[in-house]
This record gives sequence, structure tokens and C-alpha cells, in this order.
Amino acid sequence: MGGSKGRGFFSGRKPEDVGAELRKEEEKTHDQAFDTQIAERLAELLGDSNRRDTNAIGAAIDEIKEALSADIEGTVEPIFGGSVRKHTYVDGISDIDILVILRDPELKSLSPQGVLEYFEQKARDGLSGWEISRRNLAVTLRKEGLEIQVLPAVQEEGKTRIPGARVDRWSDINPRTFFRKLTDTNNKFGGKIVPVIKLVKIINSEQPAALQLTGYHVESLAIEAFKTYSGPLNPKAMLEHFFDTSRSLVLAPIRDKTGQSVHVDGYLGPANSNSRKEASAALDRIHRRMKNADTLRSEEQWLEPFGEE
Repeated sequence: MGGSKGRGFFSGRKPEDVGAELRKEEEKTHDQAFDTQIAERLAELLGDSNRRDTNAIGAAIDEIKEALSADIEGTVEPIFGGSVRKHTYVDGISDIDILVILRDPELKSLSPQGVLEYFEQKARDGLSGWEISRRNLAVTLRKEGLEIQVLPAVQEEGKTRIPGARVDRWSDINPRTFFRKLTDTNNKFGGKIVPVIKLVKIINSEQPAALQLTGYHVESLAIEAFKTYSGPLNPKAMLEHFFDTSRSLVLAPIRDKTGQSVHVDGYLGPANSNSRKEASAALDRIHRRMKNADTLRSEEQWLEPFGEE
């Protein structure tokens, strides 16, 4: 009789069904362990962004604005700026801490690099104790362990113009409208979208130059890709969704909802252009590599698109 008590789990069930269920549970446990493993590595890549002192950054921005107030017409301050460990340069407006609209009307006749040089010099003249450097899109200010990314802009005929990501030419955007859309999407998913965008940009920076998307395009793709997302709110699953969805989204132009230009990705040409097909194929390769790595539970293969050894 004592032996009969142990048969409850198996009672009335075929041995092969029990075995299949046990294997399924074991697979689920292994999948969860792999997901946790990848999540830890992604957190390391985002480390610098995740540890930023927002109060100190706010105080630093106030100092910058006060020192340069005579040269600044207005500012836009997103809540999700900052770089990540492997991506210390600015590539899109979700990376910045503050956008400053410069006052001098003569600046609209300069090239983007000319405006960056102008702002860099103004910062050197007006700010003491700051280390100042200029890159293609922004000016970086460093002081006492803080790093602030400042994107200078000019206004012309009611449009706000920021340096373009690919060449020395202007991009017309409505920063307040775009920040609001990106912020709304980010808030909808508990602040998870911007970290995913930052991770996508690391992968994007590892692609051949001809296949790299602009930062503004990546940000716009993310807004589109997560419109109807209902999957897990972890960076691994969300990255896989981004590349899965974007490989088809990139084939058609995305209309600029800020109203300042026709499309955010006009540099790729019309729908189904060769450039778009090449970009789609690159996104597809990244997605397939991630899914193959899932099957093999290979951390090395999953992280390969990040340039990880």
C-alpha cells in the first residue's frame, strides 16, 4: 500500500507524455537561465547610462545654461540622455542631455561643423573647470566625473536644425514634438525603450559604414516597432523584437511626424530601393544570428553583433 502513494503524478498518464512534460519544463528552466545570463551582459553594456546621477546632471545643466544664457535662445532637456560604455559618442537625439538653440541669427549661414565650432568656443570662454571636446554631432562637457552631451541647434524659417548624422549638413526636426513621442513610448513600456535604442545603436555602430542607420532613424524605427508590442519587458526579448520588426519597416520611408521634413530616412531613397533592401538584409542577419544563438544557448554568438569578444 505504501508504494501506491507514489503513483499519483503518473496515474493514468503515458510514460512518453510524462517524459515530454518533464523535458519541456527542463527546457524552460534552461531558457530562463540563458535569458538571465544575456540580461546581465546587456546591463554591463548599459552600465554608464544606468548609473548616472540625475540630480548632479540637472545641476550641471543649470550651470551651463546660466553661463551661456546670452548665447542661448532656448533649450530642450530630455530625461533619457547619456552615453553607454561602448558608445560614448552622440548618434541621435536620445543620447543628448540638453539641446541648445543658439541665439545669433548669423549662425544659420554656417555649416553644422561651423556651428559646433562656434558653440565649443563659447563653452570654453564661458565655462570654467570643464573639459570640452567636439564630435560630429555634439559637444561633450566633462567635470568632476560628470559627462554632459550638448547638441547645438539653430532656427531658420520656423524650423529647428541640428547637425546631420552622416555628412556635414543640417537635419530639420521638431525636437520638442519628437522628444514627446519618444518619451511617451518609453513611459508606456516602463522606461525600457531608450535602453533598447542605446543597445541597438551599439550594434549599428559595429556594422559597415554603408549599412549604418542614422540615430534619428533608429529612434523612429523603435517608436514604430513597439506600437503594438506585448512581449516580455526585458532587453533581450525587446532587442529581438526590434530587429524582427525593423527588417520589414526599413523597406518603406517613415513619415516624419514632427512635420518638419517629409521622411526621417530619406537618405535610403524610395520604398524598396537597393539601399533599403541592403539595410533590411543587415537587420535580418542580426535577428537570425540572435535566434540561432537562442537555439544553441550561445552567449558568445548572441553578443557577437555588439562586437563582444
